[in-house]
Amino acid sequence: MENENRNNAYAHILKYTSIFGGVQALSILVALVRNKFAALLLGPMGVGLMSLFNSTIRFIGDSTNLGLGTSAVKNISESHSRNDSQAIDKTVQTVRAWSLLTALAGMLVCALFSPLLSRYTFGWGNHTFHFLLLSPIVAMTTIMGGELAILKGTRHLSGLARISIINVVMALVISTPLFLIWHSKAIVPSMIAVALSQLIVTISYSYHFHPLRLKINRDTLREGRAMVQLGVGFFLAGIFGSCADFIIRSFVNNTGSPDTLGLFNAGYMITMTYGGMVFSAMETDYFPRLSAISGTGPTLNNTVNKQIEVSLLIISPMLVGLIIGLPIILPLLYSHSFLPVTSMAQLTALAMFLRAVKLPVAYLPLSRGDSRSYLLMEGIYAVVYVVLSVICFQAFGLIGMGIAIVLVASFDFIMLNVYMGHRYSYRLSGPAIKLMFQQFPIGIAAYALTLKGHGTTYWLIGVILTVLSSAISYVALRKRMRLQSKSN
Repeated sequence: MENENRNNAYAHILKYTSIFGGVQALSILVALVRNKFAALLLGPMGVGLMSLFNSTIRFIGDSTNLGLGTSAVKNISESHSRNDSQAIDKTVQTVRAWSLLTALAGMLVCALFSPLLSRYTFGWGNHTFHFLLLSPIVAMTTIMGGELAILKGTRHLSGLARISIINVVMALVISTPLFLIWHSKAIVPSMIAVALSQLIVTISYSYHFHPLRLKINRDTLREGRAMVQLGVGFFLAGIFGSCADFIIRSFVNNTGSPDTLGLFNAGYMITMTYGGMVFSAMETDYFPRLSAISGTGPTLNNTVNKQIEVSLLIISPMLVGLIIGLPIILPLLYSHSFLPVTSMAQLTALAMFLRAVKLPVAYLPLSRGDSRSYLLMEGIYAVVYVVLSVICFQAFGLIGMGIAIVLVASFDFIMLNVYMGHRYSYRLSGPAIKLMFQQFPIGIAAYALTLKGHGTTYWLIGVILTVLSSAISYVALRKRMRLQSKSN
């Protein structure tokens, strides 16, 4: 009963969402300052160039890391829940051995294919040497991903919070002076320096809790075979996602311009990063809790639905405020040259409502170790995302990308609920549906308001809609906390 209350209590979900949301908010604040400097010092073209390098490196990393960052969390958390220190130590050694091997493989792939990456990523210039220089970042991020998986699996939450904050501050401190002195020429050196500093910080914390005892032999590799097999589906799904991201950004860059890509990246990232304040808790707290539940049934359903409810209640007022405030927020965080992406960003924020509902459901196959289902869902999503993005961008430009993101989010929401209902007998609860019908119309009304101009009436109605959404969330959260307290 105690375990069930821990897993299902609104208070528990709210607590950890608040903790990691607060960490994420601080990280976002520092990141926004960094992005502000980058926008001013590099311009849209420089921001677009940096985003293209980042997405390419991420694609290579996701294509070579064998999904260990996900499967390792599940394996370690299972041993941790049993308080089996011997099994934890053995799994940590295995994770580090496989992380090192996949890191070296990723770096080699990036270096060998740098001419092709330059040719097919950019429609202009020769960036082969840049990709050669960036190849160590693939290795560093893979090793760092393995260490973060160890910390997540063993529930070192304070360490994870500190790492997140320190890393984002280091990125600001390192990159800004370089951009100030060398402008766009500093993009590659700053990326290398930031990745190296983040790796040092991460392994320092991880080695403190779990001292390095690296052993690579047949026994270690054999012990990690099951974890790798589980991770392969996740790694392939990661390829789908990274490949979709890579194709879309390359298409925007080649069809539009580097400036257009910079605008798209800014509009997309501001909403995704904003939503991350709520969604960040899912990977660190919700995923291990969900993995600890055996089988399917009411307990699994309740855990997913309560996560949906809390996520939706927290993020809805934030999204309404974001949609209304973007005409001010965008120039403040970037510059006035980024204003053309406002409409796209507002549509992307609207899609975040659906993301809050579907993301807890998307963790179901991950928690069951069902890599095939996860791969199927992610593969379909990636294909639909690319197709709709290409069609809508060609037809409507940047605002078309916003339309595509909303359409894809709607499709993904329906697909996940239908499939998970069939696969795991999952059903969206009545309270969650009620909240959707309360908050979604307010978000739609906020977007509709943006089509009428930005006068006094706009801001007055915008404030009213934000307050209304906040009031609904506050009353609903208070009600759920009281009911939970009485049931306990």
